[in-house]
Formats: sequence, C-alpha cells, structure tokens
Amino acid sequence: MKIGIDGSRAFLEKRTGIEQYSYQVIKNLAGNLNGHQVVLYVRKNGKKCVEAKPPIGGLAFEELGFELPENWKIKVIKWPFFWTQIGLSLEMLFHPVEVLFIPAHTVPLIHPQRTIVTIHGLEYEFCPQAYSWFARWYMRFFIKKSCLWASKIISVSQNTKKDLMKLYKVPVEKIEVVYEGYENKLQIPNNKYQKKFKFQISNFKFLLFLGRIEDRKNVGNIIEAFEILKEKYQLEHKLVLAGKPGFGYESIKSMVHSSRFTEGIVELGFVSEEEKWELLKKAEVFVFPTQYEGFGIPILEAQSVSCPVVASDNSSIPEITTNYEQNTNVRITNETPMNCSVLLVDPESPTEIAEAIYKIISDQTFKKDLIEKGLENVKRFSWEKCAREVAEILVK
Repeated sequence: MKIGIDGSRAFLEKRTGIEQYSYQVIKNLAGNLNGHQVVLYVRKNGKKCVEAKPPIGGLAFEELGFELPENWKIKVIKWPFFWTQIGLSLEMLFHPVEVLFIPAHTVPLIHPQRTIVTIHGLEYEFCPQAYSWFARWYMRFFIKKSCLWASKIISVSQNTKKDLMKLYKVPVEKIEVVYEGYENKLQIPNNKYQKKFKFQISNFKFLLFLGRIEDRKNVGNIIEAFEILKEKYQLEHKLVLAGKPGFGYESIKSMVHSSRFTEGIVELGFVSEEEKWELLKKAEVFVFPTQYEGFGIPILEAQSVSCPVVASDNSSIPEITTNYEQNTNVRITNETPMNCSVLLVDPESPTEIAEAIYKIISDQTFKKDLIEKGLENVKRFSWEKCAREVAEILVK
C-alpha cells in the first residue's frame, strides 16, 4: 500500500501544539508502517534540504531528529501559496496514493478516496471573540469541508468528537478518538540551559503559564488572579508568561504594564524546548485555565515533571486529566479530597483561580498528593501509543 503523509507543519523550527503533534506522530509512525510505501510531503520553505547519505528518496532533512526507514521517501512540493489546496492537490492528481493522512485539519481539494484527517478542536466556535473574522471563516470553511471529504476523522478527544457530531453533524461511525501524547524530558543538561536562558529562574519562586499569549488562553484572568494573590496573601512568587503573542496580545500587554505588580510579571516570548522543560520542572504551579482546549498537551507535560496544575473545568480538560474510575479531579470550591490529579476551576473567575493556586502553595501535603496523582495520570498517554493507533487506522 502506498501511503502519503502531509508533513508541511511538522518540521518548523518553532513548533507549537498542532506542529508538535504532526512532528511527533510522523516520528513515531516511522516504526509502525513496515511493509508499506510511505511518501512524506513537505514544503520547500521547511527545514533546509540536504543530500541524504545514503539517499532516502533523494532528499532528507537536516537535523530531522529521527531516522527514516528505507520504505519512506521525502517529496518536496515547491508551491509558494495555498500549498495544501493547490500544491498538494496537484501532487494527488499526478502522483496519487492509496491513503492520505493529514495530521492538521485541512484536506486538499483533490484527495484519494481513503483520506484520514486529524481534527484537533473547534475552539473558534466556542471562543469566537478570540479569533479574527477571517480566521473564524477560514477554519470553519475548511474544517467543515475536511469532515465532509475525509473517509475517516481522527478526533484527539471524546469532547472534540462530541463537538464534531453536534456542530457539524459528522456521523459517529466516521470518527475515531486517538488521544495525543506528550514527550517526557526529565533529563535536560542544566549547563546547556543556563547558557541560553533569558533570565535566572533559580533566584525566585514563580507561577507559570506556557502557551500562546492570547485571549483564548485566558491570560488576562491569570494576571488578575496573580494580583489577588499579591494583595490577599502577599505572595512572594513571580508570574512567568512563556509563549508567542497571539490574537488580543496588545490588550494583555497593556494589562501587564498597568498592573500594580508589573515588576512581578515576566514575559519571555517563545522559549526553546530546553527552556520549556526547565521552566516546568522549576515552577511552583502550572496555571492553565484556558477558555477551551481540543486536548491540552501542556498539562501532561507539567504533570510528567512533577509540577502541580490548575486548569479549567471545561472542554476536554476534565477528560484528559481524569481517570473516571477513580474520580481524580475536584473543583476548588468543593471540599477537596486527597485523590485529585489537577485542581479544576471556573476560568472566568480570577478569584477561584487564585484560591486554587494558593491551596497548592500553602498545603504541602496536598501538593505532594496532587503531584503523585499527576504522575499516575500521564501513564495513560504517549506519542508511541498515539502513533500506533493512527497506524492501525491508516492500514485498515
């Protein structure tokens, strides 16, 4: 069987959520598609192409990060704009494959009968104020078309599956749920990290938000919660915001500058993988009360390095942080048992976010138990498991 994979988002230098999913799934699929011919389609402006030694389809990627099997080859599609709908479509027309896998939302107009697409979430439908009108139109149009054109849809959570069925009327039999994974990076050389990092984190305690700095990530309410903690509890910690600016960043930036505690708020911008993991390892609390998530990889990453988490009681978050048989999540407003893996909060309540953070900081026994439950929770997820289940769908 000849299988094509869209790798256009996988090899960007600065990968965020969907790009990271694409990279990790492709990397782990490499060992799961033996006996099939695989073509990996990439953009001309991706990572620099160099001669492979030995040749792998004539091309390879510099610093690919993993070794391609002999049954894989790379095909660079040299198309400057509308890469998916024109460049990849033309490739499907003139050099068709039996199965096409699209890891990130958008199926090309010309595609084989067996096309599998991963839908990561419909956040723009639930948080329209956090997107430009063009972004909303673009995603709604092409994701609806992708759901129509694809023979099978991979949903990254049961919650996203429910949203697809309710909003876009996708038949239940067309959707397969395959959870995303996370990469555990406990062993990062501190000397490498210290040479590169933007500030010296060993000098102070801090709370951490990691993600795009935008309205949908609810950064404004995180800042308000931080101000409550400073005023009510005279908290000594700083608030570290790590991530690229997104939609609505200007209002967030203004909020930071006008805060009475602006000196305690540190903006880092985009951070490298090494920096990200060191931040997660050293943060006192990871704060992630976002407005809506298709999955929520940063939560698992934080739990994997023993960082306790405050997160939203909405969308897919209770699903990926809860072992339903053990009822492992609680709301801070309820009496708190000792078997929770995250503290779930109302993301629209800065007070509730603040009280959840303070509960973790002030109760070391509770914090320790939260960490242990988090370490147990992440055992349910891995990129290896994710890729194995994707491969099963591709070769059915």
